[in-house]
Amino acid sequence: MRKFIKPLFFFFIASFFFIACNNEDDVYSPKPRGYSRIIFPKKEYRKFDTACAYKFEVPVYAQITSDKHKNAEPCWFNIEFPSYKATIHLSYKTVNNNVADYIEDSHNFANRHQIKATGLEETVIARDSAKVYGLLFDIAGNTASSIQFYLTDSTQHFLRGALYFNAVPNIDSLKIVIDFIRQDVIHLINTTSWKTPQAINAQLKKEKKAEIKSQ
Repeated sequence: MRKFIKPLFFFFIASFFFIACNNEDDVYSPKPRGYSRIIFPKKEYRKFDTACAYKFEVPVYAQITSDKHKNAEPCWFNIEFPSYKATIHLSYKTVNNNVADYIEDSHNFANRHQIKATGLEETVIARDSAKVYGLLFDIAGNTASSIQFYLTDSTQHFLRGALYFNAVPNIDSLKIVIDFIRQDVIHLINTTSWKTPQAINAQLKKEKKAEIKSQ
């Protein structure tokens, strides 16, 4: 009987180590974090024209509201993208021999994000036919604002924009949305034009007539 027990004992031990070695070969790693698939709408635009000194085109899937911040000035607007919890904040200033100050402020606002940024790229904007000049800032990394820009004619108008998300900055999940909205920023820049005082007055009369008619 002992003759059979001893071989069986060694067979059991050998089988145990064989199974254990095979288990060591099975390496399990956590699945990479996934993000929900985003289906973007078709690129379509509409005119945005008010009694302010500028006009441009905005996406049909965006909402434009007046800036309600206590320090907001006339002709400051927010272009909101509710589906992506994103907002382009627009501020407008009349130039009075101080365009250099506004440009410096814009650079300072963009540079503030370099603490967490991994890169800052500047693209020159020069549309001579419309007298629209400026810079587009692409700020890489987990920053609060990924895209900023300013537009000016150097003598009368200065328009600044900054994209912010109402979410914790995470470039891995937001990159595809940033790229999508960046196309809309480019379209806004390419369709921006300055208005003459006559055009502004005409728009004011048009808005007043519409207001009276709606009452």
